Amino acid sequence: MAARPETRETDLPSAPRPGTYVRGAETVDSILKAALRVLIDEGAGAFTIRRIASECGMKVGNVSYHFPKKELLIQTLLDDIIGNYDKLLERTVRQPGLDAEERLRLIVVMCLDDIAGKRTTRLFTELWALANHNEFVADRVRLFYQKVHDFIAQYVTELNPALSEDEVRSVAIYISAAMEGATPFLGYEKPWAQHMRAFTAIAAHSLVLTAKTITSREIAGLADRG
Repeated sequence: MAARPETRETDLPSAPRPGTYVRGAETVDSILKAALRVLIDEGAGAFTIRRIASECGMKVGNVSYHFPKKELLIQTLLDDIIGNYDKLLERTVRQPGLDAEERLRLIVVMCLDDIAGKRTTRLFTELWALANHNEFVADRVRLFYQKVHDFIAQYVTELNPALSEDEVRSVAIYISAAMEGATPFLGYEKPWAQHMRAFTAIAAHSLVLTAKTITSREIAGLADRG
């Protein structure tokens, strides 16, 4: 889902989710929900342990007990988001009886529908803002998108087996970037949000077609230009 190699999942092992007992898990869920609200509604500048504690009605020490550092909180948030997306993929994209073309089309539609919502438009904008100033957060965000690229790449490989592994990766990154690039233009409350439905239809057609038909020469910039 180069000047700098992509971060590998093994380079950034996921820590066990805080709150291993029932009451602890409930507390952690409350903290995570509060953290999401703060990040989405107030932005990266407000994303502090103190503000999150206030939002969920806890003492700072109680939040810090489960999340001693803000980075651990962000890691857990992203791990939960990845887990939720994986469940959604199981219910929609990975259901039996679909071919690779339909699975890739569903991924495009699912991602763009998600981008159109308030939660994703604001959440990932603020996560990137945090990543600009924190290398740990940047690595976690890169890991998240690597997983997205992996999801896409498996269907590009099926649709276009003539491509090399590196070329498949380039196509997957292109598809992901084309969708993510819609966020500041067509995301929640963005200037052209009313065009998201048409954009999604165009993207589902054109990105799948690109995955099926693009050649190694075209990827290398060597195709005949007429």
